[in-house]
Amino acid sequence: MTVDTDQSGAPQLDIVLGIAASPTFATDGVCFAARRSGLYRSDDGGASWLPAYEWAGTEEDRTTTEVSVSPSFATDRTVFSGGRAAVLRSSDGGRTWLAAELPPPPPVVSALAVSPDYSRDGTVLAATIEDGVLRSADRGVSWAAWNFGLLDLGVLSLALSPAFGEDETAFAGVQTGLFRSTNGGRAWRETGFPGDCAPVLSLAISPNFTTDGVVLAGTDEHGLYRSLNGGDSWTQVGGGVVEGAVNAILLAPPLALVLLDDAVFVSNDDGDTWVERETGGALSVGATCFAAPSGLADDAPLIVGLVEGGVARV
Repeated sequence: MTVDTDQSGAPQLDIVLGIAASPTFATDGVCFAARRSGLYRSDDGGASWLPAYEWAGTEEDRTTTEVSVSPSFATDRTVFSGGRAAVLRSSDGGRTWLAAELPPPPPVVSALAVSPDYSRDGTVLAATIEDGVLRSADRGVSWAAWNFGLLDLGVLSLALSPAFGEDETAFAGVQTGLFRSTNGGRAWRETGFPGDCAPVLSLAISPNFTTDGVVLAGTDEHGLYRSLNGGDSWTQVGGGVVEGAVNAILLAPPLALVLLDDAVFVSNDDGDTWVERETGGALSVGATCFAAPSGLADDAPLIVGLVEGGVARV
């Protein structure tokens, strides 16, 4: 286990807000880290990092709050990043970028979700802190707000069905609960999530969602909740172990991983029981986000973003 920071001279507490890895990470080692000082790229599995934005060093605000890659990254080389008032798109693996202005007032992007069927439908959703959900159907060139039925515009998390191209199902975690769309993010309805347990900080949908209906939702103060019926009803899980803020979730039933402020917990039985994963104290400074580009097995490394700006490989 190692803990690495880049050599950019970024100030301490340059918090990492998002992590994304290439779907072909095992062969290309490409991953991205969204930080307050900008977006960073690694070509060696997270061992070293360099700034990804071409305009690094100018007066432009490079604050990056989220990053997501195309499921066809190996061929289309598409990466999206979000920040203040813009979503940026790269079609060459994060080496050059084009910015798409977002509808006024200038929003702050809090989450990005690329359609699993992106190569065909070109759909991307962007969550914002105060302006709801923005949607692009032209590969991030133009964006429009789609908030019909979304009663809370403070969106903190997004997740798309693995069959989004067919069922068009999306979930949006908000300050007061959890909403679901069944028409590609154009209209929303409340789910059965208990509102007194919100806000919903993190979401994960089972790869087998069309048959098992499993969704996990992480909250700010009340731990982890699970739905077995596509979001209609929810039950708290975690067995008194997964408590407090759940910053991120990874799910591949029967395996699930959750990231708390200073620990990773693992379930091997669909979330019924949990044990802490050994991280060697690497997360004691505070963890914010993570990725498992080589899978969720115990011997597969995690890439974890830290509060102080580093990236831990555990």
